[in-house]
Amino acid sequence: MTVKNPTSPAASKLSIWAAMLAVYIVWGSTYLAIRYGIQTIPPLLMAGLRFLIAGGILFAWRRLSGDPLPTRRQWRSSAIVGFFLLLGGNGGVVWAEQRVVSGVAALMVGSAPLWMVLIDALLNRGRPRQHRPSWITVLGILLGFVGIALLVSPGDLTGLHGQVDPLGAGVLTISAFLWASGSLYSRSADLPDSPLLGTAMEMLCGGAALLLAGTLGGEWAQFHPAQISAASLTGVAYLVFFGSLVGYSAYTWLLRVAPTTLVSTYAYVNPIVAIFLGNLIAGEPLTLRVLLAALVILGAVAVITLTQPAHGKHAPAEAAAATSGDD
Repeated sequence: MTVKNPTSPAASKLSIWAAMLAVYIVWGSTYLAIRYGIQTIPPLLMAGLRFLIAGGILFAWRRLSGDPLPTRRQWRSSAIVGFFLLLGGNGGVVWAEQRVVSGVAALMVGSAPLWMVLIDALLNRGRPRQHRPSWITVLGILLGFVGIALLVSPGDLTGLHGQVDPLGAGVLTISAFLWASGSLYSRSADLPDSPLLGTAMEMLCGGAALLLAGTLGGEWAQFHPAQISAASLTGVAYLVFFGSLVGYSAYTWLLRVAPTTLVSTYAYVNPIVAIFLGNLIAGEPLTLRVLLAALVILGAVAVITLTQPAHGKHAPAEAAAATSGDD
């Protein structure tokens, strides 16, 4: 196994695959944890509290470990990234899971690499021909959107039952777009050298923005601490400690010691894990429509990720896969 960063210490195959397995399962299961978390806690408040707690723990740990105090410019960059990824991306997911099952939410969020390649191509139309998307990449983008259309189209058009709620699907589509936009911005943003410190700052800023959005949306009137269920508390605790701390720590370590092409495979695996866990544990319907859409969307993501040339800090699809997991 080759090492992604030659200055990083070598890691054994066993430790790399143990970390990959953690990322595959932990991040794939966070969508189901969100479903339980929002059963008795308003969605934006739940997400905001989750990220503030996880971000506070992570920030304190990194500062005590010797990471330098961030600059004002780095805080501003972290706030922008947190706005796009956590308020826009994750906030849309937790809200939409009131109307859409967790497996479908994971599948639609998994389309973020499609958006990222499309946005990158539109913003850089004047670049040299060799850096433009190939016809295979364009075909992959079109195929991915066909898969999304298959999920949300009326049953009388496709002959498939189990149409996804249109409003929930629309919010998830916007969330994937915002996640891709934030990922593109983060490629050139002034962020701390320590990935974990930068992540903590993004969580703190994004968590604060989510709390503000929940407050403006009147969610405090729906928040009744005495009525919070054990399932919701367990879901939030899982999201804080496993989704945000364990999963993301394993992921950032992998980025330093493993090939990016290997690490980015979680973007294909997470929706599959989410779909089957939702069906197995929560009884979410596993319809032919969902299975066909999963095959089309994940196939399209694989095509554009594997065919994108690596240039700059990250190839667009690669960078989207590197940030499209649930923090």
